[in-house]
Amino acid sequence: MMKKTEIGATRRYAARSLIALAVAGAFPLQAALAQEAPVADAAPAQAGQLETVIVTAQRRAENIKDVPMAISTMKGEKLDTLTASGQDVRFMSGRSPSLNVESDFGRSFPRFYIRGLGNTDFDLNASQPVGLVYDDVVQESPMLKGFPVFDVEQIEVLRGPQGTLFGRNSPAGVIKFDSVKPGPKLEGYASAGFGKDGVVNLEGAYNLPLASDVSARISLQSQGRDDRVHNPRPTGTQNLEGYDDKAARVQVLYTPNKVFSALFNVHHREMNGSATLFRANIIKKGSNELVDGFDYGSYPTDGINEQWLRETGGSMRLRWDLDGVTLHSITGYESASFFSRADVDGGYGTASSPPSGPGFIPFSAETGDGLPDHRQFSQEFRAESSYKSPLQWIGGVYVFNEHITVDSNNYDTANNNQLVGFAQQQQVSKSWALFGSLNYAVSEQLKVRGGLRYTDDKKDFTASRTLGGALGPLTADPKSTNYSWDLSANYALNKDTNLYTRVATGYRAPSIQGRILFSDAISVAGAEKNLSVEAGVKQDFFDKRARLSASVFQYNVKDLQLTAGSGAVNQNRLVNAEKATGQGVELDFQAILSDELRMSVGGSYNDTEIKDPNLFVSPCGSGCTVTNPAGSVPGTVLINGNPLPRAPKWVGNFTLRYSKPVANGEFYALTDWAYRGTYNMFVYEAKEYKAKSLLEGGLRLGYKWEDGKYEVAAYARNITNKVQVIAAIDFNNLTGIVNDPRTFGVQLKANF
Repeated sequence: MMKKTEIGATRRYAARSLIALAVAGAFPLQAALAQEAPVADAAPAQAGQLETVIVTAQRRAENIKDVPMAISTMKGEKLDTLTASGQDVRFMSGRSPSLNVESDFGRSFPRFYIRGLGNTDFDLNASQPVGLVYDDVVQESPMLKGFPVFDVEQIEVLRGPQGTLFGRNSPAGVIKFDSVKPGPKLEGYASAGFGKDGVVNLEGAYNLPLASDVSARISLQSQGRDDRVHNPRPTGTQNLEGYDDKAARVQVLYTPNKVFSALFNVHHREMNGSATLFRANIIKKGSNELVDGFDYGSYPTDGINEQWLRETGGSMRLRWDLDGVTLHSITGYESASFFSRADVDGGYGTASSPPSGPGFIPFSAETGDGLPDHRQFSQEFRAESSYKSPLQWIGGVYVFNEHITVDSNNYDTANNNQLVGFAQQQQVSKSWALFGSLNYAVSEQLKVRGGLRYTDDKKDFTASRTLGGALGPLTADPKSTNYSWDLSANYALNKDTNLYTRVATGYRAPSIQGRILFSDAISVAGAEKNLSVEAGVKQDFFDKRARLSASVFQYNVKDLQLTAGSGAVNQNRLVNAEKATGQGVELDFQAILSDELRMSVGGSYNDTEIKDPNLFVSPCGSGCTVTNPAGSVPGTVLINGNPLPRAPKWVGNFTLRYSKPVANGEFYALTDWAYRGTYNMFVYEAKEYKAKSLLEGGLRLGYKWEDGKYEVAAYARNITNKVQVIAAIDFNNLTGIVNDPRTFGVQLKANF
């Protein structure tokens, strides 16, 4: 039972938190170009306190409480829990406020959405408004964004435009992955997991000091699963959804003196497996329910299903700590090759060529997309102040160059799956930017920041069809320039509570959709620009036993790039909506409830809307129940007022951890839950293509001993075994994609 004094303190803390949030919502925007001084080394957390979280969201190491923007992090046991079953990067979906991650390609080509902003385009040349940075190198191609998460120190989710310090194609936000770096000690770890359907999840790292000034770290991961879906018919691929996914990273750190350091990184991935299964007629007409008798393990098909990905990259990060200034050089190179082939109609035969099914198959569709050539080079030079002064600064230059070739293939399932159509895209992208940022400490309580970035973009694009009706070459060469900026202020109400406000702009370069396998035209979307305002509070309370981060935001996107389907044709086209708006609230809360219990709660509300009264698109060609009004052009619908696609209004997560000393170790039980609300799968609205809300939970029971040196755990994911439609193909029949069913297994880990 709590004492009266404790109850009074609790009430005062709660009242202070509510007042702080209200003040943050009304805190005036500051118009000064400034930024605060570098943070001092964070003091270690005392027993029973939450640890201080250090982030590099503003390209400096800072206490997360002092950074005036909405940020969430993932690390340590949380990552171990979410990745135990061999899940790919989509495990992040819903684990941070306003974050959604999905894919129509399976373990490759993830698509990220923050605060409702994302891109549903399935073309391998697609751009996204969420930037992804892995070890300080921007990963531009969708094929690079699915690199496995292993031996990672921390993941940072930066919500809102990041155009000043991270550049183009980040108007929605940025996700940063930072690998564990080499250190001076001989140490490492090994982890082995085994689960349902033959899941094997192996991971390890070895840190090796090579000399007094040289150390290396080798990180490895191997994930695999047996085929768990089977084709009962004699035609097509017989066994599906297995995979073999291996990745490695080698880093070498050279520190000859206190002035200079060099960190070299080489990484590689090889993945072989199945493409996403598109399942014909699994959606009930007039609803978003699965048909009666749906069987996850059965997939009758006459098509070929395969997917593989090869990715190799490297980086060189150089640093000079000079008197009063620190210099950085970051050189990155990435390359990838990829191929994915799937039965897009999701069944066998056609109505005119029986037998066919399941359900009505109007025509067959089997396609494959490849990336035979991809090369990306990036270079950043950055200087930052490192002296003690109220005024601090960062400035730099960035250069980016990318070459890609995309193949599109069409196969005839009625003729032994022969290749009957082939088209190819080639694109060269060049971009350069100048950027700068200032921090200024007006007082011990008030610190203001501001930044500016100039970007120049150019693309040279060619597309040709050489089989299935010669066409082309069709060309496009969009160019654009842009100024991105941000202004923010952080006010320390007291030693435990910070209020912040921020206004920022973001920019997405022009995009090209040239997948002309089934179309005679390419489409180009002009540059997209986002203006966002947010305010919030970050507070530690109960003697750092609890932590709150809350934000409110509103944004306006001009010339929003959208991906629209083409009715009954397996083709996308790009359009610019005149405007789109979004507004919402986000919350992150962690607490040590007792010596045995820890809890976290996160959530967000995002209200998005497309605002363009004249924008029309072609709806489904599959006989779905469209609810949008008809457009002036026959066969089209108006989408003005629709929410953004794949943008659930509600996202939430919850974790509860119980631990208790047992013998010479610790027993723990951890449950985690993620919820997301309904969303439109496409830019138009249809009853069949409105995803149902989804709640998925996990459970982990484990035991650690010898101060955490050894650990054994049992886990289960999607413990309620909730399976439902989460995405669809809309041009043929009521074809759906479902989420993963329940899985479970065991995991063992040893540190040395």
